[in-house]
Amino acid sequence: MARFELKLPKMGESVAEATITNWLKEVGDKIEADEAVLEIATDKVDSEVPSEVSGILIEQLFGKEDLVQVGQTIAIIETEGDSSESNSSEVKSVDEVVVPVEAVEIEKEIEAVKDTVSFLQDFSGSDKFFSPLVKNIAKEEGVSVTELESISGSGKDGRVTKDDILKYIENRKAVGNEAKAEASPKQAEPVVQKSTQAVPVSVNGEDEIVEMDRMRKLISGYMVASVQTSAHVQSFIEVDVTNIVKWRDKVKAAFEKREGEKLTFTPIFMEAVAKAIKDFPGINISVEGDYIIKRKNINLGMAAALPNGNLIVPVIKNADQLNLVGMAKAVNDLGNRAKAGKLKPDDTQGGTYTVTNVGTFGSVFGTPIINQPQVGILALGAIRKVPAVIETPEGDFIGIRQKMFLSHSYDHRVVDGALGGSFVKRVAEYLEAFDADRDF
Repeated sequence: MARFELKLPKMGESVAEATITNWLKEVGDKIEADEAVLEIATDKVDSEVPSEVSGILIEQLFGKEDLVQVGQTIAIIETEGDSSESNSSEVKSVDEVVVPVEAVEIEKEIEAVKDTVSFLQDFSGSDKFFSPLVKNIAKEEGVSVTELESISGSGKDGRVTKDDILKYIENRKAVGNEAKAEASPKQAEPVVQKSTQAVPVSVNGEDEIVEMDRMRKLISGYMVASVQTSAHVQSFIEVDVTNIVKWRDKVKAAFEKREGEKLTFTPIFMEAVAKAIKDFPGINISVEGDYIIKRKNINLGMAAALPNGNLIVPVIKNADQLNLVGMAKAVNDLGNRAKAGKLKPDDTQGGTYTVTNVGTFGSVFGTPIINQPQVGILALGAIRKVPAVIETPEGDFIGIRQKMFLSHSYDHRVVDGALGGSFVKRVAEYLEAFDADRDF
């Protein structure tokens, strides 16, 4: 009999770790080749890990909710055959398993703070890993979860080390002392500090208590962190899309027959957004501390629904290089795989600007929250028939037009009103100038 090491596979260039969410096979179960053994979750995408061989699961090296690095062995499968022929797959006994250096360091940190820590502040709302020692220092110094997440870590995979948080606290105190020195000599009035503790909710016997699922907890953390990070400002503009509606009605049947794809409004809007970003590259940036990162590629995120009702943002890479057919295929592919729960980790990485279609739910317009670390997000409102003033050489008259609102939320730290407003206006201009006689 031979032993096979089942390792956490590489799931994308930017994915270094995953959390085990469920074991589909237990110790002693028979496993067929390519059969799923466990379920894992990365930052947003859930997926399964299949076995490369047939055999019997004899050991699970990690438990549910454990964080595993790419390439780490997560299970041992016993296969038929001569173990001497499988030297590369043979593993040591349980007593001889080598404990990773990181695990040893973490254990040392735990032991170091056991005598002085009565409890650790709850950082479960964060999707980042922090060692017990770092959490304890944060608790003692009053460092919030948001502040802790903002610290640039020097450890492996950007993790925050003891030196990182101590340096951050030292700098924070220095800034505080300077502010005190510059303050007026008169006695400052007392400041009433607002409590961040959640207000207790009264529950009666008829109410149902449902714990947030993992995805909802992540989304909740992202939204709060984004509002606390970016100074959100909105610009709104109404756009006449009558020509687009008429053109789509005219060509959608032929488009589907020729391309095998449905033609929705989304790729048309995405095409206009990509063009506007090329005109205003200041929207296609992100912020890292005091530095602005200008993104070369235009990668458009599109909010899509998951089977459980949550939203996810898959990314159309190099959107400005796609024609309308290519854009439609990309939109449909990502949307369909999102609904089926088959997105890959790389499908949600690298976005530089996001578009969300709130009109799908009947909303006229919305004020979307920025998808960090981006600096802007565009909400597409519902298309409605409305009375409008139509200007002609013969005079003005009232007619029925198809109109919608575009809502642009942007980070006022780096995008001022002129840029934010000009960008969404340019999107509107591209949509209103749509050629109703164009080919697809």
